[in-house]
Amino acid sequence: MATSRRGKPRGPGPHPDLRDEPAERVEAVGSIVRQLLSGSRMRRGMAIGRLVRAWERVVGTRLAQETAPVEVEGGALLVAASTGAWAQQVSFLAREIVRRANDELGAKDVRTVRVVVRSDAGKPLRDSGFHS
Repeated sequence: MATSRRGKPRGPGPHPDLRDEPAERVEAVGSIVRQLLSGSRMRRGMAIGRLVRAWERVVGTRLAQETAPVEVEGGALLVAASTGAWAQQVSFLAREIVRRANDELGAKDVRTVRVVVRSDAGKPLRDSGFHS
């Protein structure tokens, strides 16, 4: 059996560097992580990430090819559309998009839909000028 730097046997359980840490210190790290994840900025980022991945389920295949969710801010979902005609279609379907987006998120984070026209809206991120 392998041993840690301190000569203690390694086995199942916490990482060797955490084994001797007081429980309250480990709990403090968990508390910090929970606090970060519950922050509004993180929640918005997680919400838009989930909507990007589920966009085709939210709006359907054809509309997903011409639109993309951009952000969720203050209850408003900003959607980019490739043309004015597709923006009009998003506006027409706004109530249904709100309902389906909230179903995907499992929350009532989206209350309204705003639309902007952007020619790269329906393209995959690698083709749209956005780089990660």
